[in-house]
Amino acid sequence: MSSFPKRDPQKDHLLTPENSALLIIDYQPIQITSINSMDKRDLIMNMGVLAELARAYKLPVILSTVNVRTGVNKETIPAIKEKLGDIVSYDRTSINAWEDKDFYDAVQATGRKKLLMAALWTEACLTFPTIDAIREGFEVYPVVDCVGGTSVIAHESALNRVVQAGAQLTSLAQIACELQRDWNRDETKKDFVHIMEEARWFPNLNQ
Repeated sequence: MSSFPKRDPQKDHLLTPENSALLIIDYQPIQITSINSMDKRDLIMNMGVLAELARAYKLPVILSTVNVRTGVNKETIPAIKEKLGDIVSYDRTSINAWEDKDFYDAVQATGRKKLLMAALWTEACLTFPTIDAIREGFEVYPVVDCVGGTSVIAHESALNRVVQAGAQLTSLAQIACELQRDWNRDETKKDFVHIMEEARWFPNLNQ
């Protein structure tokens, strides 16, 4: 029972903690309330799991909101923001986050070309920056169980559109396994198991 040596984490074609960044866009009360493509409680729980994965594997996280400073909207909901720790939140007026200079510069500053993306709604705030980022040479991975639209058909149509543009759809369980990759990576194995249990992907191994 012997694993191959760890591949270069910067050059690996799969996601690694060293070559990926996470973009979280517009998980605010009004957006979450308007989601009709999945259960809202599941959406919030899944986003909490995604935030924990990002912290466990030390991914750069770019958090963004829309229309908070204008007074139109409220901040990222506490159930998600508190799990991200003390990070900057980039507020915008643009629907497409890629058209906001501060957000765009923050993404570029990560130096990462593989972008995990979660945004509300699928048909707007996920679709537009995904297509723009792909055109600039980024690989974009929409996290399908963390995004939602105003209807099932709107959500599914938007996912079809980003796939046609070159996006690679992924899921929470897939991300967790891809980042961990090997059970012998002891520095993150405990967090990996905890997150798996919390997400109910398998039963509590300590019982």
